[in-house]
Amino acid sequence: MPEDMKTWIDKASYEQLLSRWRNAPAGSPYFCGEVGSYYTEVMKKRREEAGDAEHTRASKAIGWKGGRHEQM
Repeated sequence: MPEDMKTWIDKASYEQLLSRWRNAPAGSPYFCGEVGSYYTEVMKKRREEAGDAEHTRASKAIGWKGGRHEQM
C-alpha cells in the first residue's frame, strides 16, 4: 500500500473519509485492493467512534452531489 495513501487515511477526520467515500469517482484507487480494504476498515471504526449524531452532522455538512437529494 502506498505510504502516502495510508497516511492520509490515518490522519483524515470522519467527515473527510465520508466525503471521499461519497464523492470520489468510480474506480478511485482509495477503494480498490489493499488500500480499499484498509479504507473500509478505518471508515467502519471511525463511524462506530463517531456515533449517530456526528454521522448525521457530517453527512449533512457534506451534502449529496446528484440524485434526488439535491432536488429536495
